[in-house]
Amino acid sequence: MIRYPFITAILSSMLCSAFAESPKKSPSDDTVVLVEIDGARISAAEFNHKKPGALFQAQSALYETQRKALDAFVDEYLVERQARKENVTTEELLKRHIESAIEKDPSEEVLKVYYEGVDSNEPFETAKGKIREYIRQRRIAKAKAAYVQSLRSQAKIAMRLEPPRAEISLKQTPIRGAKNAPVTVIEFADYECPYCQVVHPHLAKLRGDFGDKLALAFKDLPLPNHANAQKAAEAAHCAGAQGKYWEYHDQLFEKKQLDIAKLKEYARGLNLNGDAFDKCLDSGAQAARVKIDLAEAQEISIPGTPAFFINGRFLSTAASYEVLRNAIQEELDRSSAPTTGMLRQVMEKK
Repeated sequence: MIRYPFITAILSSMLCSAFAESPKKSPSDDTVVLVEIDGARISAAEFNHKKPGALFQAQSALYETQRKALDAFVDEYLVERQARKENVTTEELLKRHIESAIEKDPSEEVLKVYYEGVDSNEPFETAKGKIREYIRQRRIAKAKAAYVQSLRSQAKIAMRLEPPRAEISLKQTPIRGAKNAPVTVIEFADYECPYCQVVHPHLAKLRGDFGDKLALAFKDLPLPNHANAQKAAEAAHCAGAQGKYWEYHDQLFEKKQLDIAKLKEYARGLNLNGDAFDKCLDSGAQAARVKIDLAEAQEISIPGTPAFFINGRFLSTAASYEVLRNAIQEELDRSSAPTTGMLRQVMEKK
C-alpha cells in the first residue's frame, strides 16, 4: 500500500512553508477526496486500498521536480542573504568568492589534450578559443557549487517537503541490522545487474557510516533479460534456509559468476549441506518466494534495478553513494522521525 502526502497546495506555498518552525498537519487520506462519481466520494484512502502503487512513480517524479525547485530556491536564498551581510550585490558576491577559486586559463598543452579527445573536424587553432571558454565555464560552475555548499554547511536547513512513501512488507525479508533502526533501506535488486554489483560495496560502506542507525533489507527483482538472475535469487534463499543468507548474498555480488555449477560451488564454500542445497535449488523450492518480491515491485512500477526505498522514500536507480548517504542523513535529521523508525514495516498475519 502506498501513502501519499497531501499535495493540493501549489509549489509557491510549499516554498513559503519550507522554513517554518514545524510542518503543518495535512489532512489524512480518509478525508482527502480525490474524485466524485455521481455524488459518491472516493477518498485517497479508498483509492490507495483498491489501487495500491498506481500513482507512486508519478508522485515520486513530481516530488523530485519539486525538490529540485526547492533546492534551487534555498541556494538563491542563501546567496542573497550573504550578499546583504557583505553589503554587495549577488553578482559582486559571487565574483568575489568564485574568481579567487578559479585557476588561470588552461595552458596551450591542456587545450591540445582536450582537443585530441573531441570528435571534431575543426582545426585546433579555430577550436581552442571555444575549448578555453568551455573549460573556464566548467571551473566557474564547480567553484560556484563549492561556494554555495559552504553556505549550506553553515546554515540549519530543514526540508519540510514530504515525499511519497511506500509501505512495503518486510515479512520473510532478509534484514541486516537492527529492525528498529531509525532508518531502513530496502533494496530491490538483481544479482546479474552490473549496476547492482557496483553499488553493493557502497551499501557496506553505509553500514559502516551509520552503524545501528541503519538497517538494510533486500528484495529480489530478477530481470527477464538476465538469464541467471532468477536462479541466483533462489539460491540465496536456499542458503538462507541453512542460516547463511547474507554470506551467500555477498558472494553472489562479489564473484558475479551465476551459472548453476557456480551457485552450488559457493554453497559448499560456505560449508552448507550440499545435498540439501542442491535439492532446494534444482526443485525450485524458493521460486515462489522470489516471485512475491517481483510482484510487489511490479505493483509499485519500479522502473529498474537497483531501486531503493529509504524509510519508504523512493530513490532512482541511478542513486550514487553520496545520494544514498544524503538521503539517509536527511531521514535521521527529520524532526518528526520516531526512534523506532519512520517506515511502517507491514508484517501480515500468517
